[in-house]
Amino acid sequence: MGLPAELAEVAPHKLAVEGVSKTFRTKRHAVLALDNISLTVQEGEFVCLLGPSGCGKSTLLNIIAGLETPDTGHVLADGKPVAGPGSDRMMMFQESALYPWLDVFGNVLFSLKLKPRLNNKERVEVARFYLKLVGLEKFGRANIHELSGGMRQRVALARALAPNPRVLLMDEPFGALDALTREQLYRDLQEIWSRRRKTVVFVT
Repeated sequence: MGLPAELAEVAPHKLAVEGVSKTFRTKRHAVLALDNISLTVQEGEFVCLLGPSGCGKSTLLNIIAGLETPDTGHVLADGKPVAGPGSDRMMMFQESALYPWLDVFGNVLFSLKLKPRLNNKERVEVARFYLKLVGLEKFGRANIHELSGGMRQRVALARALAPNPRVLLMDEPFGALDALTREQLYRDLQEIWSRRRKTVVFVT
């Protein structure tokens, strides 16, 4: 594959959600999370899903990611059915979900194991590229517990972008941050999106 090709922009996917329904059942209750949901996200589009807590936003995102299976309906990524997780669709969660036993650089490098065609030197260069993209090039050897909440989410963003996915799925990744940090990260994310042009579905 080679480093130049890996760092080049890739064509973003178009997403199609068609008639998706999902019910969660326990012994006592059944909760209808999604009821016949359909939507289309164009290539390179930045779409926000808005709604109150518990309305099914995260469930829909998990289905698009392939982490949940719908009861009815299906999701298409660039015309192909989503049957499970894939490196073309990377996810950012509400918590940073970083590995505490790895430093900042190690966390970003870990995601590049999804790219078996890269050699070790190329993986290092890709990790450095994305740490610089999120403004953390000087913190590569920092431990995770030394970082602020905003910095942790920047690391998580770099880790999600490093495999060069076609779709970025974001589940309220800035919700736990203070207002000033959250606004700054929103602006930074928009700038990164304009530079790397991914299809983004953002739950908030």
